[in-house]
Amino acid sequence: MDLGPHFFIVLLAFGFLNAQDPGIELGPGPEVTSEIVKPADADDVIYITPNSPQDVFFADHFDDEGVFPKKWIKSRAMKAGVEETIAKYDGEWAVEKAQKDPLNGDLGLVMKSKAKHAAISAPLGKAFKFDEKPLVVQYELNFQNGQECGGGYIKLLSAVKDLDLRQFTDATPYTIMFGPDKCGSESKLHFIFRHVNPKNATVEEKHCKKLETKERGILEECFKDKRPHLFRLIMHPDNSFEMSIDYKTVNYGTLVEHFEPPVNPPAEIDDPNDFKPEDWDEREKIPDPSPVKPDDWDESQPRQILDEVAEMPDGWMEDEPENIPDPDADKPDDWDEDMDGEWEAPLIPNPVCQSAPGCGKWKRPHIDNPLYKGKWFPPLINNPNYKGKWKPKKVPNPDYFHDHLPFKMTPIGGIGIELWSMSADLYFDNLIITDNIEVADVWAGETFDLKVQKLDVNDAGMFKRILNYSNRNPWLYAVYVVVVGLPLVLIITFCCGGSKTAPDVEPTHPKKTDAVQHDDQDQVEEPEEEGDEEEEPETEEEDAEASDDNAELLPEASENRKSSPRRRKVRKD
Repeated sequence: MDLGPHFFIVLLAFGFLNAQDPGIELGPGPEVTSEIVKPADADDVIYITPNSPQDVFFADHFDDEGVFPKKWIKSRAMKAGVEETIAKYDGEWAVEKAQKDPLNGDLGLVMKSKAKHAAISAPLGKAFKFDEKPLVVQYELNFQNGQECGGGYIKLLSAVKDLDLRQFTDATPYTIMFGPDKCGSESKLHFIFRHVNPKNATVEEKHCKKLETKERGILEECFKDKRPHLFRLIMHPDNSFEMSIDYKTVNYGTLVEHFEPPVNPPAEIDDPNDFKPEDWDEREKIPDPSPVKPDDWDESQPRQILDEVAEMPDGWMEDEPENIPDPDADKPDDWDEDMDGEWEAPLIPNPVCQSAPGCGKWKRPHIDNPLYKGKWFPPLINNPNYKGKWKPKKVPNPDYFHDHLPFKMTPIGGIGIELWSMSADLYFDNLIITDNIEVADVWAGETFDLKVQKLDVNDAGMFKRILNYSNRNPWLYAVYVVVVGLPLVLIITFCCGGSKTAPDVEPTHPKKTDAVQHDDQDQVEEPEEEGDEEEEPETEEEDAEASDDNAELLPEASENRKSSPRRRKVRKD
């Protein structure tokens, strides 16, 4: 049975899908070692709770429900500046598995409540000090029910002496705030740090500028695709920073240049004691004093006048009102005439007027007045006394300072999540604070990557799985070209490129048969042995064959040939 090339294409596709098994290693080159493996399945994604890396400042996978209440502290405080009924941080927190396709044994921190203030925090194993190593903050977040208004950010709390996590609120001092936030059509990826003024020790929030890139579309998907996403912030000692979602950079820059208000104030400011002189003329143009209004310029003419030529259209119903009381309206049962007055039915368009040009008293329309000129103004000319726009002079800024290393921030002593959201079941997982990017990569590979792998197996169809795997192994596209393209070319060649068909030519010899032929009616049958069907070569037949080629050009010769008798041998009856 001919299976055709399509069978081999499908077989090859299944082979690529099975190659996603982590046990099969594919080299960088075109050489591939084939193995017989079973089809990939979501249950094949094995999750093992990772061990907390050494020398990190904080790490939590939330898989141990017994450790959670000992490590995390729910806030008992009241939010200041709001009504007492909603000021309490009474949002519910729980440790549970994800709603969709959870890994076996994997749990996360879930904010269960919506439209409530919720706050929870934990101390760091050791304080992070901004010295010679970078800061790497990484966590997973899944808006399991989507998000219309609310955030999913975390706060790195400042290591101060009076830090009481039981009283954690929005006013608790923090060093960095990082994470997504959305309300309506406005979405942000927050990165805020609190900068301490080296001159007077005042604290001011610095907000990262939004960087408009195509990767920002990833942020929008986080609020609606109901999948886990990996948020990462990296700060380097040279003041550079980078923010990424699912390993894709969405914002970057420096602490000095890409924050508002800027870290360093201007060296000069406007002199507060400098005022504009009274004779300073800022008018670039002035009315020309020479021209006068023309005598025929009539300013009393209105812009529009009544159209004296217009006539009332035929069929206009002046006796019918344009609107009438609604005959189907009823007075409400709770209508009180003493309090509400006499009830009147609401007005609706008069149905009689729908087929008429109009109803009610007809009035002449207004048209533009051809005599209207408006108020006369003299033309403008350049002002000979123009001095330009006045600006106060600059003086040295008494509050000026230059912080060349804003990376040196207040040390971090804790991590907190303080939110208000209109969506419930916000899923946090696998938080880590470290100074080693490789440690964060390994941590994500043991947790986040496995979640995505399982979701992709369950969500993606065959084509999408092939495409995703091919994107990770681009050399496979060359294989596709050979496997798919070559059979396709061969099929087209054999099906559409057939040999040329020879023109129809009348056969030289009539078909052999036992029946009497037309040109043999006058011939005498000659006996022949049974079974002998061979014809003797005759010169006349050869001449007739040669003459057939010219039959169309020489019709007379053709007729002569057809009428001439032929010697044939026929079967013996």
